[in-house]
Amino acid sequence: MLANSLLVLASATLALASPLATFGPGSSCKPGKPAPVLPVNGGATELPAPPQGVALKHIAFGFGIQNYTCADAAATPAAIGALAVLYDITHLYPGQGPSSLTPDKWASFTGDVLSTGKVPLNLNTNGVGASTTNPFPKKQDLKVQGLQKKLPYLGHHFFNAAGVPTFDLDKANQLLVCKKLDGIKAPSTASAGPDGTGAVDWLYLGDAGGSIGVSYVYRVNTAGGVSHGCKAKGTDSTSYSTLYWFYG
Repeated sequence: MLANSLLVLASATLALASPLATFGPGSSCKPGKPAPVLPVNGGATELPAPPQGVALKHIAFGFGIQNYTCADAAATPAAIGALAVLYDITHLYPGQGPSSLTPDKWASFTGDVLSTGKVPLNLNTNGVGASTTNPFPKKQDLKVQGLQKKLPYLGHHFFNAAGVPTFDLDKANQLLVCKKLDGIKAPSTASAGPDGTGAVDWLYLGDAGGSIGVSYVYRVNTAGGVSHGCKAKGTDSTSYSTLYWFYG
C-alpha cells in the first residue's frame, strides 16, 4: 500500500515538473512539440514577457519596407510607417517538425532572406516606397532560397489612415490594431540589410482597440530597415525583414 502511494505521489510530481504547453484556439503551434521561446536581445534591457493568460498564436516572417520623410537635407529622418507581407513560419521554429530550421539557421533567417529575396510589394519605379493605391501584390505564398516548400501567406502589415500600426492576418481571420508599449535597440550583431543602414529596433506592441483574435505582437530578429539618412527634402524607404510573434 505504501509503495503504491509513493508511486502515485512520484507520478504527480513528475507531471507537475513537465507541464505540456497549451497554445489555445487559432494558434499555428502544434501541441506536443517544443514550445517556441521568445528570443532575448542580449542587451542591457529586454522587452517585457508576454502577459499571463495569453498564448502564442503565430510566428510570422514580415518582409517589406520602412518609410521615412525628410524635411530637408540636414533633417533627421522621421519614420512614417511600414508596409510588409506576413508569412506564417511557426513550423520552421526548431523542433516543430521535419521542415524546422536548425537554431543557427533560425537565428539568421531574417537577414538571409532579406539579402537574397525580392521585397514582395508593388514598389515604385523610382526605387523609393511602394504604390500608395495598391502596395500589395496578389496574395500568395513566398518562395525562399534553400527551402523546399513556400512560406504560407498570413496577412499584411500597414499603418491605417489614422497612422496606427495594423496587422491584418486575413488568412487566420485575425486583426491587431496596436500601439507601442516598449522598444529596445537591435543587437549589434543584427543584419544591417543590403544597404548596410542597420537593423530597426525590437518592439513590443499591444491592442489599441478594435483587435480580433490577437492582442500583442513582438517585433524581433530585425534585419535592415534603418533610413539612408536625409540627402534632400522628400521621402525615403529601406527594405527590412523581421519576425513578428503574435499573442492572444
